[in-house]
Amino acid sequence: MMPDIEYQQRAVQAVLPFPTPKAPPKPSFPETKYMGSKQALLPFILKHVSTLRFDRVLDAFSGSGCVAYALKQRRAEVHANDFLKLAFHIARATVENNSTLLTDADVNRLLTKNPSASDFIQATFGSRYFSAEDNQFLDNLWANIRELSGMKRSLALAAACRAAMKKRPRGIFTFTGRKGWDKRKDLRLTMKEQFRVAVAQFNAAVFSNMRKNKTYCEDVFDLDPKGYSLVYIDTPYISPFSDCDYTRRYHFVEGLCTYWRDVEIQSTTSTRKIRSYQTEFRAKAGAIAAFRRLFEHFRNSTLVVSYSSNGIPSEDEMVKLLKEYKRKVEVHKTSHKYSHGNHNHKIGDNNNSVLEYLYVAT
Repeated sequence: MMPDIEYQQRAVQAVLPFPTPKAPPKPSFPETKYMGSKQALLPFILKHVSTLRFDRVLDAFSGSGCVAYALKQRRAEVHANDFLKLAFHIARATVENNSTLLTDADVNRLLTKNPSASDFIQATFGSRYFSAEDNQFLDNLWANIRELSGMKRSLALAAACRAAMKKRPRGIFTFTGRKGWDKRKDLRLTMKEQFRVAVAQFNAAVFSNMRKNKTYCEDVFDLDPKGYSLVYIDTPYISPFSDCDYTRRYHFVEGLCTYWRDVEIQSTTSTRKIRSYQTEFRAKAGAIAAFRRLFEHFRNSTLVVSYSSNGIPSEDEMVKLLKEYKRKVEVHKTSHKYSHGNHNHKIGDNNNSVLEYLYVAT
């Protein structure tokens, strides 16, 4: 006689312990294609930073936000700064933000037709970057975002910018039309679909490290340098092979953060870019003076500097500059290949294969 299988299963279940509840997924930072992003280099950076003692940290040029976020995960009090509003809202949504999420109700309100929505994006950019449908979506989305405030506004803006960047080949706005367009899913999704995905990804990044983290959108020299045990510095790389103009590459999403208020659109350009912000770290001629001023400004903190073998100043020059203010300078190196733009305009060119330097000055 065959045993009663169902009876056996019930008997086994009766003696088994209650199933262990699944742990909630760990917070994770959204994958980024941001120019010069250190996401792929995080293991290298954190390996050497982890040997240092620090409590309050400044990421002085936060960019994509991934380094500031990784330091937040290590329970430091993290302050993140960048002169781009795009970078500010990403850092505010993921680094300063310890608990706020965009709820389903929030998203539904953001997607609701707003009768007061402008047609500015469609009228200004036409088919340069997106379809009329996607432009109209962004115009309407902005009308709803402006009704938000605080962390929710930053979350929504970060998601909107991510959606727009994912809808562009290489995520940049230096060319118009359908150059580089292919069958990738990112390019086939509508802007509305991309926005929903981006909201979920930024929500998944939110966690509390029980610290009062802060974000700034300031010129780095306007920041109070006091109180930081460590300052991480990842300036735009000044290279003989390419410019380091982030505004030129991301002008559309930078403008979107304020709906192009208080920026100058250069209407004679094919891309309708905004005038680039002035920074001492754009000019090759003033690079050494800019770094000297930066190191002097944060001279009382441990300095950790990311830079490249393709950059100006050179390795020897950078060590010399740091030693003007710090007693000990270590240089760590790893091979790295940049995927686009900040080292050479030609993808696959040997000038994109570099040594990445991490200077630790104590």
